[in-house]
Amino acid sequence: MTTLSKEIKATQQRFGIIGKSPLFTTAIEQALKVATVDLSVLIIGESGSGKEVFPKIIHENSKRRHEKYMAVNCGAIPAGTINSELFGHEKGSFTGAISDHKGYFEDCNGGTLFLDEVAELPLETQALLLRVLESGEYMRVGSSDVRKTDVRIVAATNKNLESAIKEGKFREDLYYRLCSVRIDVPPLRKRGDDIWLLIRKFSHDFSERYRTPEVEYTDEAKAAMLSYRWPGNVRQLKNVAEQIALFEAGKVLGKESVTTYIPQASGLVSKSDAEFDYKREREYIFKLIFKLQADVMSLQESLKNQQLPSQEVSTSLVGDSYIHDVEIIKRPTKIAAPQHLASKEEHNIIDISNNDDATATEVDTAYAQVDAPHVKTLEETERETITRALDRNSGKRKKTAEELNISERTLYRKIKAYGLESRNQHKE
Repeated sequence: MTTLSKEIKATQQRFGIIGKSPLFTTAIEQALKVATVDLSVLIIGESGSGKEVFPKIIHENSKRRHEKYMAVNCGAIPAGTINSELFGHEKGSFTGAISDHKGYFEDCNGGTLFLDEVAELPLETQALLLRVLESGEYMRVGSSDVRKTDVRIVAATNKNLESAIKEGKFREDLYYRLCSVRIDVPPLRKRGDDIWLLIRKFSHDFSERYRTPEVEYTDEAKAAMLSYRWPGNVRQLKNVAEQIALFEAGKVLGKESVTTYIPQASGLVSKSDAEFDYKREREYIFKLIFKLQADVMSLQESLKNQQLPSQEVSTSLVGDSYIHDVEIIKRPTKIAAPQHLASKEEHNIIDISNNDDATATEVDTAYAQVDAPHVKTLEETERETITRALDRNSGKRKKTAEELNISERTLYRKIKAYGLESRNQHKE
């Protein structure tokens, strides 16, 4: 145990890790133990808790340490290109594939591949990843040749994968493949005095880098910093510590001073199972849809309010004689019924010069069918809106998303759902 403690300390010094809490040192200990065993590792922890250092610890203490280490943020790669990025593609396999391309699995052969935000992978890609984990086999996009790779996978996520499995967003078999060994990285609020060690470290580094006087904290200020929950974890703590070091340089800070730099919103508590619900994007989409729907309803109402042609009509409504445009005739008028009511041999002619009830009913029916256009569903209206926006922006997704006031990721899902990939030729 003494030897292991020395090894943990040496690892912390090597990677610049600050912390003595039992939960955090246990996570480092687990990483060191699993490093020598060639198993897949799943790292679970909140955003900003420092998960990214553990794959490096595992790689540098494994037999693969002399091979390549690559980190991939799965959430930052569009769903339409993720397979190409991971597994590569053949020349001509899709628009823009002007040459063969090596994927991460091929490029990192023999080394360690860190898949950050693995929960963001599409289900199709999850199936391909499962095959690589089981057999080491994969195929490039656009190719039928099976290739082999020897890559160790270390994955990380801040999502609750058990909940994602129940919701059908993550494959259960892939979860168990990735989770040969699971390492839980504790959030900062559970690391006790590590918070104070990190504050001192960040403050000292800032003052040394920019040659400013160091800040001093009273006991009350220290207690206030320790009692805060730090929903953004180490990332948020560093931001706050550097702001204080900048604006309060050389001062002795009390509780009132430090609390001005700490967000006091009660809702800022990090939850590992919190998921972005795209509420804002949906509001923008539905706002556009309802506006289009209102335009359609207004047009429909306008059509319904149109009157039948009177008996004083211009030559354009008379079917059996030609009269100059300015000439008006008074005669029994015949109008052609809508084409879809006419027989295949000739158009039906409806005489509206008499008052026959049956004839009036027939005319009303004909016009009722003409005046009742198809009312588009929300899905049809949304598809049409996105299609037109893509056309206006020459298929450029970024500009289209900005015009529609939605995120690019939401736009990608809509393009795929409505089969608009052919209009989506540009990545920028």
